[in-house]
Amino acid sequence: MNAVIPGTSLAIRPENFPDPIEDLPVNGTAKAVFAGGCFWCVEAVYLNLEGVNAVVSGYAGGHAAQANYEAVCTGTTGHAEVIEVEYNSAVISFGELLKVFFSVAHDPTHKDRQGNDRGTQYRSAVFYHDNAEKTVATAYIEQLNNAGAFIAPIATTVEPLETFFPAEDYHQNFARRNPTQGYVTHVAKPKVEKLIHAFPDKLKTRTP
Repeated sequence: MNAVIPGTSLAIRPENFPDPIEDLPVNGTAKAVFAGGCFWCVEAVYLNLEGVNAVVSGYAGGHAAQANYEAVCTGTTGHAEVIEVEYNSAVISFGELLKVFFSVAHDPTHKDRQGNDRGTQYRSAVFYHDNAEKTVATAYIEQLNNAGAFIAPIATTVEPLETFFPAEDYHQNFARRNPTQGYVTHVAKPKVEKLIHAFPDKLKTRTP
């Protein structure tokens, strides 16, 4: 039986997290879009991964024709805070990005919230560009549920990406530019530390 890790819904330690059985083929530079609560924190994690060329915080999944921080924060537009990850699939695969997403970047068992942040804008979601991404993401969620990776069911939705709206400039690379800000210190920094501990072989030797 898996031992529950204190303070989290994880039943399997991140360093022992299963690799996806299904993955996308190597196909040069690609993009992936994930929602896992506050984009400052998820962005901070992915910027440290070898093979990740760029990360842009933004909004996706809403019904409104435009998205901005003030509107999205009301929870009425349907958008989620997301990150768009540009990556080199020859170095890090879509499946490996998913593994980091589920194991350290956020808690996928929480519906419409992460920590004290509540609302559909903070939902857990994978936004897919095509059916291949949808298939891999859906299969991995099923794999993790079957493996008992969490003590609660995964609440992550798998949604089609219709439009990605980049967030305002002051949100980009926020954690690195504001390392002493309270939210960064208490929420983003522990996620990065968890990544460093669990996946040292996936880290950039130099960070931007």
